[in-house]
Amino acid sequence: MGEPKFARPKFDTPSHPWKAERIEEEHAIQKNHGLKNMREIWKAKSQLRRHRRQAMRLIGMAGDSISHSEREMSDLTRSLHNKGLIASDASLDDILSLGTEDILNRRLQAQVYYKGLAATMKQARQLVTHGHICVGDQKVTIPSYPVSRDEEELIKYHISSDLNDSEHHIRKAIDGRASSAEYAVEEEEVDPEATPEFAAEVKEAAAAAPSAADAGGDE
Repeated sequence: MGEPKFARPKFDTPSHPWKAERIEEEHAIQKNHGLKNMREIWKAKSQLRRHRRQAMRLIGMAGDSISHSEREMSDLTRSLHNKGLIASDASLDDILSLGTEDILNRRLQAQVYYKGLAATMKQARQLVTHGHICVGDQKVTIPSYPVSRDEEELIKYHISSDLNDSEHHIRKAIDGRASSAEYAVEEEEVDPEATPEFAAEVKEAAAAAPSAADAGGDE
């Protein structure tokens, strides 16, 4: 079984350290999710690999004992549904289609940002580590804490946090950022599509418009 003090790592590192495509992908993920280092991405990839391996094994057992494989599939899908990774009616193919960011989106840091409790992913990490966030009545200071489906609605500012005051300057900045984001979405919905025909019409209208000299402007 091994000595507890010699615990094995719970994630796999990349097989090749210098692959440009992988490095660029990981840097983009790190920036989007406000992660501290690449190790957090490797942990998510290792977790995803374990889920996929289980799903592929169950697909291969399709011709074996039906009751046993169905029970294992039910246990797996129920577990991943409770973790918020798949829908209640998901299949094994849905598990195989999961990506690294699906795992990262279940972190407390990401959930704090998506619920509008922080303006950015990096700020969400700060709020968690500084003790401003709780799940239910329990303060959680671990940004990588996996949030289950039942815990999503329990995420809020801790009772001792100054951010419970809506007049706090940081809270105002967060609320203002959320409002501006909603306004930007509404503006995008009503804007006309910038088709080539529309651009040509604008160009023709600009060419036909009188200049300042033609209009008798000041010289």
